[in-house]
Amino acid sequence: MSTRDIAIAITIAVAALVLLAMFTAWRRRLRRDSGLTAPLGVPEHAEVLDRHEVLYVSTTKHDQPLERLTLSPLAYRARGEVAVTDRGLALCLDGAPTVFLASARLASVDRATVTIDRVVEPGGLVRVAWSADDDTIVDSYLRLTDGDPQNFISELQRLVPASGASDDTAAPDTGATS
Repeated sequence: MSTRDIAIAITIAVAALVLLAMFTAWRRRLRRDSGLTAPLGVPEHAEVLDRHEVLYVSTTKHDQPLERLTLSPLAYRARGEVAVTDRGLALCLDGAPTVFLASARLASVDRATVTIDRVVEPGGLVRVAWSADDDTIVDSYLRLTDGDPQNFISELQRLVPASGASDDTAAPDTGATS
């Protein structure tokens, strides 16, 4: 065996170990987050107020934009459409069942710049904070591919219960931590 063959074998072994570690870490994350799920299905007679094409980026722990959560069916990035209804927000992602965030689940809506796997221009993402269960607030990040994000945010802020409404005059979230 030549040194070249040994170097190739070592490179293949290291690559296999890295892939195995990535696979194991993802499986562990799936198990960790298995207790959290997104609410599915749109209630009957919900009136659609507006629709937007979006890129769903991620769902993270609240105020921790770099800590991905693997809520089913929001574990993976996808293209889709959001529909603002009189009862909440419907998120229709390609290849996944419709997630419906009732207005009672919404905690806040604002702009963001950074989340796991994505950095955009200042305020280029829409961050929707919502209750995954009674004790857990999560942040879902969307990138509108059509329309003005500020109009979309204003529409959603009207649905947020008064105790969780965010201030329209606040500066956009830059993703910086304090």
